[in-house]
Amino acid sequence: MTIEAPPVRLWSNRRYLLWLTSDTGKGLGTTLFSFAIPLVALFVTNDPAQAGIIGGVGMATRLVTTLIGGALADRHNRIAMMLVGALIATFVGAAFTALAFFESLTFLTLLLLEVALCVRAGLFEPASESALKQVVPDEAMGRAQAANQGRDAALQLAGGPLGGALLAAGAWVVGAVMTAAYAFAAATAWVLGRAERRDPEHPIPDENAADAGTDADAAGERPTRGMLHEIREGFRWLFSRPDLSSVLVLITIINLGLTSTVTTVIYSLQQDGHSEVTIGMLSAVIGAVMLAGALIAPLLVPRVKTGTLVLLGLITTTAGASIVSVVDTPVGISIVFAGAVFLLPALNAALMGYFMVATPSRLLGRANSAAGVLGMGAMPLAPLIAGFGLAWAGRTPTIVFCAALCAIAVLLALVNRPLRSLPTESGWTAHARQFE
Repeated sequence: MTIEAPPVRLWSNRRYLLWLTSDTGKGLGTTLFSFAIPLVALFVTNDPAQAGIIGGVGMATRLVTTLIGGALADRHNRIAMMLVGALIATFVGAAFTALAFFESLTFLTLLLLEVALCVRAGLFEPASESALKQVVPDEAMGRAQAANQGRDAALQLAGGPLGGALLAAGAWVVGAVMTAAYAFAAATAWVLGRAERRDPEHPIPDENAADAGTDADAAGERPTRGMLHEIREGFRWLFSRPDLSSVLVLITIINLGLTSTVTTVIYSLQQDGHSEVTIGMLSAVIGAVMLAGALIAPLLVPRVKTGTLVLLGLITTTAGASIVSVVDTPVGISIVFAGAVFLLPALNAALMGYFMVATPSRLLGRANSAAGVLGMGAMPLAPLIAGFGLAWAGRTPTIVFCAALCAIAVLLALVNRPLRSLPTESGWTAHARQFE
């Protein structure tokens, strides 16, 4: 008689809860920073093009440093890197607070702060993302990713109005709260590190790589062959997997189209004289809808094929980007974006969950960074498209161009068999083994 193992209880996993708490603190700090910097840049320079330059340079910096961060995540203790990254972010937040308090924020100082935080994110985020596999078993990965999507939506929901209210009180107030959030993330990461050392249970095994035990063991067993060689290894592995590589071009295009659309709308609202509180409420509406989408994600991911979820998400996103080109009121924009982003949490949970299951732990940092770079490779263009598009062509032509990018992604997805064949959560492990 075969006795089935009881399902893994995600919320009784203390290590996962510590990871989630630390990552949430860091996420709140980053949400506030990401909300404040573009608006502060517009207030300081009164020039959308200069605000676009700050965002574009920051994104480009993060992409480059992410490649290095992926290799570092596979070489070193990932939880220790989470702690170091949070401490660096705390220092950058304190610098922003001091500069804002003494009214010393300029285009140059904002650019330097953006670059500093993006360097931190590029070098240390791959370790934080990869550490999830160290604390969560494969059979709970879909639920963990769905929970993370809910957390991200909650941050989006709270970050908009909170950021707007704090910014109305002063940029330095945003900096103070941001610094406190990063400090909390650092403290929780330290507790997680202690829990890892004291936990009598064995680390989560990686069934996809027999030669990888704990992350530290895997890094120790693999001889160091140079940073560039290790980065190339991550790309080679990723492109050797048709189940993963086939969707990267689509993700790049849709990310560029959607992000450019949202950035254009935010810039245009500010230029039309809407307050930071109004802009923050737009972010809150998007966050509320994504939170609702995240609540149903655990129901959709086990029941709907991942390929189907991706197609539906791409179609609704494209429709929203198209419609918002002719809608310019905050209420109307909120309604349109609500429909556009509702399925994104389920789409993200499914794709990210499958990726984590399919990738061996010894390669997870580099594969994560390679996928991130390829998926967001065009993202530095988004603030540039929004800033220069508004300055040269105006709101409607810029958003129409962004919607056309999204439509291209939909067309490519419709003829992409590897994407359409991705199964539901229960079939991820078996499906991934076909490509080993």
